[in-house]
Amino acid sequence: MTKPYAEVIGDPIAHSKSPLIHRFWLGQLGIDADYRATRVAAGELAAYFADRAADPDWRGCNVTVPHKVATLDHVPDPGDVRGSIGAANTVFRTLDGLAATNTDAAGFLSPIADLDLAGKPVVVVGAGGAARAILFALSKVGVGPVTLLNRTPLKGAALLSTFGLKGQALPLTARLPPAALLVNASTLGMTGQPPLELDLLSLPADAIVYDIVYAPIETELLTRAHERGLDTIDGLDMLIGQAALAFELLFGQPAPRDHDEELRERLLA
Repeated sequence: MTKPYAEVIGDPIAHSKSPLIHRFWLGQLGIDADYRATRVAAGELAAYFADRAADPDWRGCNVTVPHKVATLDHVPDPGDVRGSIGAANTVFRTLDGLAATNTDAAGFLSPIADLDLAGKPVVVVGAGGAARAILFALSKVGVGPVTLLNRTPLKGAALLSTFGLKGQALPLTARLPPAALLVNASTLGMTGQPPLELDLLSLPADAIVYDIVYAPIETELLTRAHERGLDTIDGLDMLIGQAALAFELLFGQPAPRDHDEELRERLLA
């Protein structure tokens, strides 16, 4: 007998901690369902969504690198995610069929919701799907100016314009300007990826360094931030925050966030 399931898709996908998170919450709530990690290559997206849409047990999926932008070409977008963030990280069933949305922006903001970042300088590294959600979120809290570091500064400049953010786009090798918040929104520093080599000396003593990479949890960037005595936020905070929003869309019940401490311990084990 089959049972309901959801999954996370990407390429690569073996590093994903999403199955552990969602299975933990399913267990806490006593929901008889499963959550899997499934590798989907770029050329397989259309076939994947067509196949899953026909499976009555499939509740939806989370979407990670490199499919966050391309997913919008294959799934209905009733909330106009394309027009706002421009990338999707969650696909779920509605009464009208599949729908794409993005929980990354709210997940990113959750650990910094109490900070007053209005008008304060921010540095963001990366210009992919996750960076889109983060820039969207930053635009909503009124930060500025934003310095975006990317291999292709022209792409970075276009993103700043897209989200109405004042600032500048520079290559990855550029010297960091002073900033209240530094966010690594790229895959640099992730296991199997090139390192993110930034000199943090220009950051003030009260700056916060936020790395959305969670494999490894303690990235080289966070290690160097700790050596400077800077406050840091690791990738688990955003991961759990966005996952909680997706969980309710996929399984119809709020994630049991009162167990976050135990969940984090399991993720770090």
